[in-house]
Amino acid sequence: MGARKRNTAEQRKEEAKANYQAILRNCPTSPRKMRLVTDMIRGMEVNKALDVLKFSSQEASRRMEKLLLSAIANWQSKNEGARVEESNLYVKLIHVDGGRSLKRLQTAPQGRAYRIRKRSNHVTLVIDSKVKEEVETSSK
Repeated sequence: MGARKRNTAEQRKEEAKANYQAILRNCPTSPRKMRLVTDMIRGMEVNKALDVLKFSSQEASRRMEKLLLSAIANWQSKNEGARVEESNLYVKLIHVDGGRSLKRLQTAPQGRAYRIRKRSNHVTLVIDSKVKEEVETSSK
């Protein structure tokens, strides 16, 4: 590995340490259905996003709620003593990538078979504090 590549990799790792994130891998829901849920909460305040997910009727919203709670727990582990209500946490980044597909066969008439693709996805959720951003912008 070259020096420039190593330096950029170290820089990326340092930036990742500053993020408070949670990752859900191989979730057995199609990426399209999960994107509908993630679009509802993108950019929202964390408490409001939890309420939206709790009262949503989609099945993917249960998994997203659990993932958001995990990201909040990651934030609390790094910021001991800080309260979630006072820190103005919001969903900074959320994206859904396609995961592996399980390929299955379903019987069809006249000896044929139809292929069924059971899709899965990977979700990455990053939360951040608006208070920290306001302090950084005012100091510049």
